[in-house]
Amino acid sequence: MLLLALILLGCSTDQTIKTGVSNDRMLPCPKSPNCVSSLSNDESHHVDPLTYNGPLEEAREKLISVITSMKRSKVVLAEDTYIHATFTSFLFRFVDDVEFSLDDARKVIEVRSASRTGYYDLGVNRRRIEEIRRRFMNP
Repeated sequence: MLLLALILLGCSTDQTIKTGVSNDRMLPCPKSPNCVSSLSNDESHHVDPLTYNGPLEEAREKLISVITSMKRSKVVLAEDTYIHATFTSFLFRFVDDVEFSLDDARKVIEVRSASRTGYYDLGVNRRRIEEIRRRFMNP
């Protein structure tokens, strides 16, 4: 029964991709609990940004390497200070958009991870960002 409900929830929502940077900031999370962002002031959506030392180019390449080492991931766009990747779930093939905005002046990488479909993500986006953080900080 729970499985059927998850399928129906996933199929019943807008699948429009809402990503990118507007006014030098990533878009805010929607009110639904299927998104996390380091730019969110709302505790339920907030995750800490990634931090780095050294040149921006090295951090960018390391982050791309971490992303591509993860299962069912794809780097969609990799610009100098912005990366958009997708992660596809194994069973239902749901796609999540994960974005990174690198700020070399602060040595910070702002992050946003959001499900395209469904309402609840069962903590998947938060766990993914924490796994990326672990891999990025511990080579």
